[in-house]
Amino acid sequence: MSFPKNFLWGGATAANQCEGAYCTDGKGLSTADVMTGGNKDTPRRITNGVEEGQYYPSHVAIDHYHHFKEDIALFAEMGFKCYRMSINWSRIFPNGDDEQPNEAGLAHYDEVFDELAKYGIEPLVTLSHYETPLGLRKFGSWTNRKAVDCFVRYAETVFTRYKGKVRYWLTFNEINCLSMMPWMAAGLDNNAGPQEVSDAAYHQFLASARAVQIAHEIDPQNKVGMMYGGIMSYPYSCDPADVAANDEFMHRMYFYTDVMCRGYYPSYKLREMERTGITLPVQPGDQEILRVGKVDFLSFSYYMSLVCGKKTAAKASETAISIDTGYVNPYLQQTEWGWPIDPAGLRHLLNLFYDRYQIPLMVVENGMGTYDTVGADGAIHDEARIDYLREHILAMKKAVEIDGVDLMGYTPWGCIDLVSASTGEMKKRYGFIYVDVDDEGNGTFERKRKASFDWYKKVIATNGEDLD
Repeated sequence: MSFPKNFLWGGATAANQCEGAYCTDGKGLSTADVMTGGNKDTPRRITNGVEEGQYYPSHVAIDHYHHFKEDIALFAEMGFKCYRMSINWSRIFPNGDDEQPNEAGLAHYDEVFDELAKYGIEPLVTLSHYETPLGLRKFGSWTNRKAVDCFVRYAETVFTRYKGKVRYWLTFNEINCLSMMPWMAAGLDNNAGPQEVSDAAYHQFLASARAVQIAHEIDPQNKVGMMYGGIMSYPYSCDPADVAANDEFMHRMYFYTDVMCRGYYPSYKLREMERTGITLPVQPGDQEILRVGKVDFLSFSYYMSLVCGKKTAAKASETAISIDTGYVNPYLQQTEWGWPIDPAGLRHLLNLFYDRYQIPLMVVENGMGTYDTVGADGAIHDEARIDYLREHILAMKKAVEIDGVDLMGYTPWGCIDLVSASTGEMKKRYGFIYVDVDDEGNGTFERKRKASFDWYKKVIATNGEDLD
């Protein structure tokens, strides 16, 4: 009882972090296109449109838009069974609310899917991955129910266009991160209040549920999942107050999976909204939409675990653009960016979700950002990345073999180097493939295989049995 024979090994990217070509072939601006570069000490800025003299990483990124055939060939060389990618919504509907789609954008993804099919690679497509069309801001973005209809039009368009080419879909990337990063997740100002965040979440739940129904109607073979930003925390101590504070923090996150996997708002969230005076913009028929539009599987990212306790409430608010809980886990090592390394936490989260929902799971992001350099011999030695991934694959293996978790696949993040969403850097690299681009967008854009490339190729070839 190891990984199933049809296990979907692969890798993951997002359009706004790899495609570039931000205004090519009729594409409109997205929220990502007005986020400047930054680093771990200097936050990215959101500007009022594209300002002259500012550097925007999404505008060029790694130019995957023009290199996708080369990149997919490298994925195939590793033996990918699956490639998780996103469609850039504003490439299909430039303003978000257009009546007709942009044919050049649709044709581009036709080419991408045809290239994947040539190598037998299954696409797993995220419909909205931190790239809300900037045009939706004119009516309040996701705080307005109009956004639901815009998204549904977009979803129906691509479901119809790519019928038979794409069978696996995700609606919103890391939807729970709306509680911490409103701009990236929903095109809301980062100081958006609790009512605005609540309205946006409600409308995204409705949009996702309607998309699930439409996907099944267009092609019964379609499988639509949700995507959770893999926040998981431990109580700081066995002090009941620390345990209660941890439960409260995690309820902010798990309520997203509860709604999308169970089809209704959990009682703890409804009580919280009563206490805080938040009301839901409910219309007749909404409850049935949520119930019928439950997802087919739950996917999530996992990079690290957190620690929460009594002082967390003063540190982590509903609209904080960070996950600083006020605690550091003394038992874990950290990456160069200060992210705790906790493979056991992945097994814990897999069990928690499978016990909670009893639907198939998929780990669609996992990895470690490092400073990778090309050696004098032209080689890129990234043994630390190999060690990190090995331990997390072992944790998944235990969840499958020992705990009986139904795990569909594994697509580690940034299988090819791309722009970091959190910092806007290129030097924070995750990939098996090195791309010669720096933090200012300069470089040859040459692709190079890292040591982890051959290692992951062996992992896939042996279905996770050979991890040495």
